[in-house]
Amino acid sequence: MFKPNLRVLLLLLLIPMWCFAQQIQVKSSAPEQYVVQQGDTLWDISNLFLEKPWLWPELWRTNTQIMNPHLIYPGDVLTLQWEDGQPVISINRPKKRKVNLSPNITTTTKAGAIPLLSWTSISPYISNDVIMSEEEYERLPHLLGNSSGDIRFVTDDMVLARARGRSQDQYTIVRKQNSIQDRFGNEIGVQVRHVADGALTEAQPKNEWLIKVSESNYEAKRGDRLYSAKNTDVKDMRLMPATKRQKGEVVGNLHQRSLLGKHDVVIIDLGSDDIQPGTVLGIYMRGPTIFDGEEPQYDEESHALRGAFDDGNTVSQPALKIGEVVVFKTFDKASYAMILRASELVKNGAILATP
Repeated sequence: MFKPNLRVLLLLLLIPMWCFAQQIQVKSSAPEQYVVQQGDTLWDISNLFLEKPWLWPELWRTNTQIMNPHLIYPGDVLTLQWEDGQPVISINRPKKRKVNLSPNITTTTKAGAIPLLSWTSISPYISNDVIMSEEEYERLPHLLGNSSGDIRFVTDDMVLARARGRSQDQYTIVRKQNSIQDRFGNEIGVQVRHVADGALTEAQPKNEWLIKVSESNYEAKRGDRLYSAKNTDVKDMRLMPATKRQKGEVVGNLHQRSLLGKHDVVIIDLGSDDIQPGTVLGIYMRGPTIFDGEEPQYDEESHALRGAFDDGNTVSQPALKIGEVVVFKTFDKASYAMILRASELVKNGAILATP
């Protein structure tokens, strides 16, 4: 008769707990209690308690008191507790503040839930900076010039534009900054920057549009395009489950810098069909190839060495994790992501995968 191995049974019982412990690692510096403050973000609080902040929703799985771990409000008191060896967050929510408007009417006020990311950090990129196809950009209406013969235009200038398609009251004046390519060298779109805002005037010519420039970030120029920005609200963006299958690369950034750090916005070659806003990805960097000879040297030290070691004496370094990004806006073939943490400066070509 088959007798079960007690050691095996004990190991099987412990595996789920071991996996959970491996996932949820509470920081040694985590406070026992924390009062949520106005201006906090969900990522800040997650990072306060956890070594892996993107696992914040996992911390609430056994907590039936809070149905949605993303809806946390200023004034909430978060308490870290341990139950059966597992960390649990409990919450004490203060009573709502009442305001008497009249002897017979009382209303209750409540601050909005804290966002995943700082709204002030990402709001400039939500509606105004976009990635679109070259064909879509070329189809946009464009500025022609003004009655004074100027070649540059600023706030309050009236500029004639080539009419194309159905007119809107409000436009964003945009300019192509650069082309974006994926890791295989395929063009995936053009990066378009916000130059100024513009609105159609009440008096309109018969065949063109007359645009009044406003809120100039830069001087508008002839040929700049008129884009009907789509309002996007990410204040309610949630932390999505950590990616397990997506893999991409950093293919650009909004300021065309060669080195990037915390809170910089990068462009990644994963689009709306690949990933969702709120997804956290790990950033990995691979060192240069090493040519192993009498004196090992890096690839970039001497191009003459490239053909010298075709006998297999080349060493590709492993990709090491240096931080995380969170995706906050997606397009057809690319997305914007903000660097959350980085132990080293991030470069184009950095690998993005499971955190």
